[in-house]
Amino acid sequence: MNERVPTDRELDALKILWRDDRATVRRIWTELRRTDKHLAYTSVLSLMQAMEQKGLVGHEEVGRAYAYFAKVEQNSTFQRLAAGFLDRVFDGAMDQFLVHGLKSQRPTLEELEQLEQMIAEAKKQSLQAPKGRKRS
Repeated sequence: MNERVPTDRELDALKILWRDDRATVRRIWTELRRTDKHLAYTSVLSLMQAMEQKGLVGHEEVGRAYAYFAKVEQNSTFQRLAAGFLDRVFDGAMDQFLVHGLKSQRPTLEELEQLEQMIAEAKKQSLQAPKGRKRS
């Protein structure tokens, strides 16, 4: 599994590929231009080629164009990004991460219920973990 963390622009392209399964450079460029009107087609082409070199995407020929597809899973990528953010910003302090997250955006009732379920599951796993084990 590829352990590289995508840049912000690479993540934007990956989100398109995760949503659509496959996309040409033109399709990705069109999507990305919604938030960056000055983005050049050749910049997206270079981006996709670099992402392929990193192992983040692959491609297949469809007529005269290449259709790119993600080679990394969305969930594992999000987990690596979240872990990096948690370590970089909060020095691994999950409680501070959650406190600031909950204060910055008001969660819906459904989101709070999901968090409660996740906390209950994490408690079960912590109780089953060997004693003296540090947080990873």
